[in-house]
Order: sequence, then C-alpha cells, then structure tokens
Amino acid sequence: MQPFNGLDMGLGNLARLSAAKSRSISAENFTGEKGKGGMATNGTGANSARDLGLGWKVSPSVEIEPGATFMMADITGPGAIQHIWLTCFPTLWRNLILRFYWDDEVLPSVEVPVGDFFCNGWQERCNVNSFPIAVNPAGGMNSYWMMPFRERARMTMENTSKEKAVLYYQVDYTLTDVPEDMAYFHAQWRRSNPVPYKDVHTLLDGVSGQGHFVGTYCAWQVNNTGWWGEGEIKFFLDGDGEFPTICGTGTEDYFGGAWNWEQPAGQYGTYSTAFLGMHQLIKPDGLYRSQQRFGMYRWHVMDPIRFERDLKVTIQDLGWRSGGRYLPQQSDIASTSFWYQSEPHAPFPVLPGNDEREVI
Repeated sequence: MQPFNGLDMGLGNLARLSAAKSRSISAENFTGEKGKGGMATNGTGANSARDLGLGWKVSPSVEIEPGATFMMADITGPGAIQHIWLTCFPTLWRNLILRFYWDDEVLPSVEVPVGDFFCNGWQERCNVNSFPIAVNPAGGMNSYWMMPFRERARMTMENTSKEKAVLYYQVDYTLTDVPEDMAYFHAQWRRSNPVPYKDVHTLLDGVSGQGHFVGTYCAWQVNNTGWWGEGEIKFFLDGDGEFPTICGTGTEDYFGGAWNWEQPAGQYGTYSTAFLGMHQLIKPDGLYRSQQRFGMYRWHVMDPIRFERDLKVTIQDLGWRSGGRYLPQQSDIASTSFWYQSEPHAPFPVLPGNDEREVI
C-alpha cells in the first residue's frame, strides 16, 4: 500500500496515520508557520488584552480598508486547503470579493462575493447545513471544499465598499503529496438582472479543459406573481451544439424538491440537507420588500458532471401565464458555480461592479 497522504478524508480512513503536516493561517498566525501562533503584540484585540499580555487574543481579526485587498493566505505547497472559516458583517457580503490563485497563476480560479460563496447572497444571515458548506449562527461561514495545490496557494479578500471591513478568518490546510489526477478547485459568480425576455440565465460558459462540475448556489428574486420554477437546467458537454447532453425537468426538481416546494399546502417548505437545499425564503413585508427571494444549492458531490474539453451550463427562467402557457420571466438570478478542472483555465468574464452586484 502507498503511504496515506492525509487527503480525501472520511470516517473510513480517519484512523489511518499519515506524514501530512497540519497547518493553519489566521490573524494570530499570518504565515501558518509551525510554533508561531498567538505571538502578536498588536492587533484588533490588543486593547482588550492589555492586562494579560502576549498570547491572550491580541489579534483575532483584521481590518480591510476601502479599496484594499488583503492577503488571507500565501502557502507554499504541495498540499491542500481542507477547511475555511470566516465571518464578517452581512452588509458587505456582496462587496467583499474572495479570490483564490493556484501555483503562481495570474488570473484567479475563484472570484466570488463572499456571501454568495457561502450560499448567503441576499446579505441576510441564513444557516446552511450541507456537506461542503455550513453556515451557523450568527454568520459563521465554513467551507469544506478540498482545494489541492502543487506549488503555491494564494487567497485574497478585496474590499470594494466605501466602509472599513472587519474580517475574522481561519484557513486550515495540510502539507502533503498531491496525486497527479487531482484537479484544481474553481468558482465563478454571474448575475442576470433581469434575465432578458425569452432568454436564459447562464451559470457557466467558456470553460476549457478536463474537469467536473460539482455544484451551484443561486440567489433568485422573482419579479412576477405565481409559481416561478418551471425552468430546466441544461449541461452542454464537450462540443454540444443547440441541445445539451443533460437536461433537467424543472427548477425545484434540480434542487431536490418537487411540486413547487409547497408543503404544507399554501406554504413553501424550506430545507437544508447534505447535498441539496432551498434554505432561504425572503417574503414581501407589505412595505419595502416587494419581491420573493430564494436561496438554493445543489452539490454534485456524489454525482459530478464530468467533461473532457468544455462545459456550458444554463437555466431557464420560466413561470406560468394565462391559458396554461409558460411565461418567460425576467427574474434577478445570481449564481455561483463550483467545479474542478485541470489548469490552465480560461479567463473569467469581468466581475461586475458594485452597483451591478448590489442587492436591491
């Protein structure tokens, strides 16, 4: 047997010994260096720790000035990020941009507003109880996506707002050998606001290389009355033309529900499970909230969508109109797509600006 490299963890191999080295980066140890945690003499907790001194929560968080980009982690490999925890104020979730770069690449493999990365795109705290993403009271954001790298991993947070951001974070990783067949983690954010009439929302396009799609989160605002989730998701694989290889049967079906999520009768039934969820429902309040908003995720952990050369993913925005006819809707859909692929990856579309990302 080959020595266990400490990756691909689960209950079945939890007892196995490994030479992998556990490390962690936070505001108490910016480099993750062995034996260098809790040594800060200055930080956001320095005043509170003034009677206790060194080692007593002197630097639990960082402040990111407006327009600044903070280097959350810069790791020399090989190894893999195994867990990320962070928290920050919800009002900034669309204006704090999370980016990951693998092996000295110039263009990011992950570029997503931090709230959307953790299935909280509406800037209102909502718990998530899934396998790769968990969000716990009150706004504790956790990622368990495995992110292998061979030479280097960089993780940044850009504050595009006009307010100072306070960020608490921890990046847990292991230094170990990475098998040749492990691909790199990618995530991309897109928004259609609104979806053009008789058009579709594109979750992902222009992906080039070999890999597999592992899931999506959608923040979906419905701009009309009635049931809105008849649209089909479509996966165009490896040169598919007008018609896809994989075609779903309806929006709530794809996210693991059925029959309009109506349970009990006349009410939406929310749920958050290991791989599927419609975990957030924001209803009109009779005053300023005038549209229904939904948060849904679907993780293809047990059923990844594999592609050899290229991938495109779209979803229809479809409801009902008179006479039992489909209604092409014009919803506000913001999606985050997650996938693994070989590098190099194709450049992402330019990330929309603050006004284009704003929750309104």
